[in-house]
Amino acid sequence: MATTPTRVVQVATGNAGKLTLRQLIADERFELVGVSTSTADRVGVDAGTLAGLDVTTGITAVGSLDELIALRPDVAVYCAMGDTRPVEATKDVCRLLEAGIDVVGSAPGTLQYPWGTAPDRVIEKVEAAAQAGGASLYITGVDPGFASDLLPLALASTCQRIEQVRCYELADYATYDGAEVMFDLMGFGKPIDTVPMLFLPGVLALAWGTAIRMMAAGLGIEVDEIVEHWEVEPAPESYDIAAGRIEQGTIAAMKFSISGMVDGHPAIVVEHVTRTREDLRPDWAHPAAGGGAYRVEIVGEPSYTVDVVPSSEHGDHNHAAIVAACGRIVNAIPDVLAAPPGIRTTLDLPLPTGRGTYVGPRT
Repeated sequence: MATTPTRVVQVATGNAGKLTLRQLIADERFELVGVSTSTADRVGVDAGTLAGLDVTTGITAVGSLDELIALRPDVAVYCAMGDTRPVEATKDVCRLLEAGIDVVGSAPGTLQYPWGTAPDRVIEKVEAAAQAGGASLYITGVDPGFASDLLPLALASTCQRIEQVRCYELADYATYDGAEVMFDLMGFGKPIDTVPMLFLPGVLALAWGTAIRMMAAGLGIEVDEIVEHWEVEPAPESYDIAAGRIEQGTIAAMKFSISGMVDGHPAIVVEHVTRTREDLRPDWAHPAAGGGAYRVEIVGEPSYTVDVVPSSEHGDHNHAAIVAACGRIVNAIPDVLAAPPGIRTTLDLPLPTGRGTYVGPRT
């Protein structure tokens, strides 16, 4: 029996937004009814063009959230920048929720699992909006997301005992073209003595504390505190990357970790090793297959080391990781629509199956 497609709007058309948009156009489970953009020269452009597809959908981008809300969709896919505008992103999702529109998306990241991380007043405001509109909110991605919640918890479910869980992102960002994230947030290309926005006290704990506390809840333990650590490496010479110029002596590689401490022991650790050239800091962890990987290490019985190496027919590991985050977001829509109103997390939703994504061999 045929089912009525879910009416969906897309908020933002950047690196992630164009890829969620691509799936929304192609996936028969969904009917795309609107798109918004904050980029003036994209207003009026067809969604197919914005998604990089050779199709005309008849849906053209608008410039305001109000125009999307007026369409009364079932769900909004929210992929606007949240890292550098968390307050604005939270206001956006509250407006959508109050209008009775379920929200799935990549931002604001603190709402992935806000308890113990976000201020109580923010959680209360979002919950109030959700209850007022009878709508649900689910924020996820790749990391924080499946590499630091679903994957480690799935492995943990096979262990008789666990001493430590460590989740890594190991990546060469030379081909990642997100200049705002690379330079403004992470501080690449800045003087080596700069403290990037990402490393201001409390920012790492805010960004990845959601993953730490969600894993702790899944393991049935309580984290006493979250400890941050970071270090950077200068460029040995000047060179260009996709996002811009890295001058000699400026930040070219970094390693940072966020540790959830239990009785003084780092029970849950999220660690990122990010380079702009593969040869930098060979003593830091590398992905097993080169390029980039998400690694989960569990010390216990049994112990695990699992590398997940994403690839894509449309780009390299950096592109593939964004595709993975976008697939996770869009494929969650049916379960989020079925969930009770409020902030929902991976711990609340059914085990993902990939239902609806199999298309068979290409002809």
